[in-house]
Amino acid sequence: MTKVSILGCGWLGFPLAKALIKKDYIIKGSTTTADKKETLENAGITHYPISLETTNLDIPIEAFIAESETLIIAVPPKLRGKNKDYSDSNKNSFVKKIENLLPYIEKSSVQNVLFISSTAVYGEANATITEDTPLTPVTESGRQLAEIEILLNQNNHFKTTILRFGGLIGPDRNPARFLAGKENVSNPEAPINLIHLDDCIGIIIKILETKTWETQLNAVTPNHPSRKEYYTQKALDYNLVPPTFNESNPSIGKMITSDRLIQLLDYKFTQLDL
Repeated sequence: MTKVSILGCGWLGFPLAKALIKKDYIIKGSTTTADKKETLENAGITHYPISLETTNLDIPIEAFIAESETLIIAVPPKLRGKNKDYSDSNKNSFVKKIENLLPYIEKSSVQNVLFISSTAVYGEANATITEDTPLTPVTESGRQLAEIEILLNQNNHFKTTILRFGGLIGPDRNPARFLAGKENVSNPEAPINLIHLDDCIGIIIKILETKTWETQLNAVTPNHPSRKEYYTQKALDYNLVPPTFNESNPSIGKMITSDRLIQLLDYKFTQLDL
């Protein structure tokens, strides 16, 4: 059976691990503390408490990736609370943390790295976005993710696939609450670029099964209603106050296509009505 290590068994990583176990993968999963050990191990996941650092990493990192063929990095930059990640000289830079992880990967059995990135790397381009669109991030998170993408793609010790998710929908992420009750919301006609957790997991499984490495993939549901249409209807569906929109200015917003993913993986989205 194939062994996979998932760095970050959180909102995405934990249900992904459980889905892979059902397909007979052997899963090692990490959390930043030991308090989730029982939860993970009850699900059949070998747990490792690992907190990424910019200097020395804890010894468990070597055991965590030992004998694994694939490493999935599902840890987003920490931009809130204590120990925020910044891309400058700050000691907590997420880029530096991933860079510090690389020597451990290079001397391990890991052949493939799947990095969970975000469509934030495209910035605010007012256009249709494909994987060939230049990266022009404007947020701190987007800038760090773009740097890490380059860092991983340039490493020849393993094969890397970059998976860029749109806005994440699923448990504890109800789209009806995103804009409900807000006033004067900009860009009413801009298209939405969302994806459900079920499809996130389905796509990752498909990448592993088809061994689709050394590529970059956008992962966004093919349906792109306008912000006004979508968030108004979602608010009504949940008996919430619909947002009001500012229609005095032209709407600006990118539409992200997942055509490459659909073609390469022969993938059919299961959650089209988000």
